[in-house]
Amino acid sequence: MAQLKQNLPTSAGPLNAHLVLVEPLIPGNAGSLARVCAGTHTCLHLVEPLGFSLDDRHLKRAGLDYWPNVMWRTHPSTASILNDVPRDSLFFYTAQAEQTYTDVQYPSRPWLFFGSETMGLPDELLKEYSDRCYRVPVTSHIRSLNLAAVATTVLYEVLRQHGYPDIDR
Repeated sequence: MAQLKQNLPTSAGPLNAHLVLVEPLIPGNAGSLARVCAGTHTCLHLVEPLGFSLDDRHLKRAGLDYWPNVMWRTHPSTASILNDVPRDSLFFYTAQAEQTYTDVQYPSRPWLFFGSETMGLPDELLKEYSDRCYRVPVTSHIRSLNLAAVATTVLYEVLRQHGYPDIDR
């Protein structure tokens, strides 16, 4: 199976947000979020190492035939992103945060960071950006929600706050 080709955002097209998956492990989550990104003018960023290959049939199946419409790219590390993005555009999501995702007034084109399905975001990143960490509330019956569910929930709050730009039919 051929490897998927990166599709970078252009200045000509709309861009609502950046969704960053740090070392994702499950191809179905990344594929599902690729589909969400295609439907919301959101750029998907995959931070290596990935727990799957970019020619994984499960990744493609979850993203269906939407991959040509997904703005996305890979990065060798989180640092390669953080060096170029203003701090006030960065938001990190962890089940351990005190603040919730609705406590934020999101700027245009925010960068939303989510960790791997088993480990979450690295501790050093959470410490350095502790003032920028948020959670999606859940009951005490579970540890956390599925990565794709949390990322979609947060992304749609960003879009709601900005009036669903360029996506409402």
